[in-house]
Amino acid sequence: MERVPKPLWSHPSVVKKARKEGKGPGSILLDRTYHHRAMLKLERRGKRGRPDIVHFSLLEALGTPLNKEGLLKTHVHTIDDHIINLDREVRLPRNYDRFVGLMEQLYELGELPPKGPALLRLGRGTFRELIKEIKPSHVIAFSRVGEPKTLQEVFSSLRTGGELMVAVGAFPRGHFSKTVLDIADEVVSIDVEGLEAWTVTSRIIYEYEKALGLPEKRLGKR
Repeated sequence: MERVPKPLWSHPSVVKKARKEGKGPGSILLDRTYHHRAMLKLERRGKRGRPDIVHFSLLEALGTPLNKEGLLKTHVHTIDDHIINLDREVRLPRNYDRFVGLMEQLYELGELPPKGPALLRLGRGTFRELIKEIKPSHVIAFSRVGEPKTLQEVFSSLRTGGELMVAVGAFPRGHFSKTVLDIADEVVSIDVEGLEAWTVTSRIIYEYEKALGLPEKRLGKR
């Protein structure tokens, strides 16, 4: 997810979409649905222009019992080195167009809502800087190029204590950058085929909930 980069501002597809929204070309999100032709010469274009993947994945994460119990912290690191921190109480729009409008507003203001406690915060930062801020005890990146493991194997082998961080690539094609792969303590593949980011997100969280015994706890069975 990112705003339209400056080299594309004058492209007809970008200008058309910006005018329709009543915004400047640099204030709208890059979206392959509308900006495919503009993106043809863009570097790393296969990984860009799909904010819908971020939207679906966030809805999966924020709606889980793990998040409702206050045991999940959710961050988005964007391809243009922005970091979005999401409060567990935030309720994102289910409608995609409303989500895009919210993210465009966040890019403009830096915090939302503009008054009261911030539920969404956006700032500059690299993935490495995000790691330094969180200080996790263990980092797992999920990728097809990783070591084949079931999620049960992943979580059963973890030591208790500390803060686990998992990274899921919310892009349509390609792999994590070398920076992410070098930082991760483990790179894991959970299937022989590429799975959608929101599918991976939901499966990771549910398996972690099971490792914690959270389903039994919430149902009063333990």
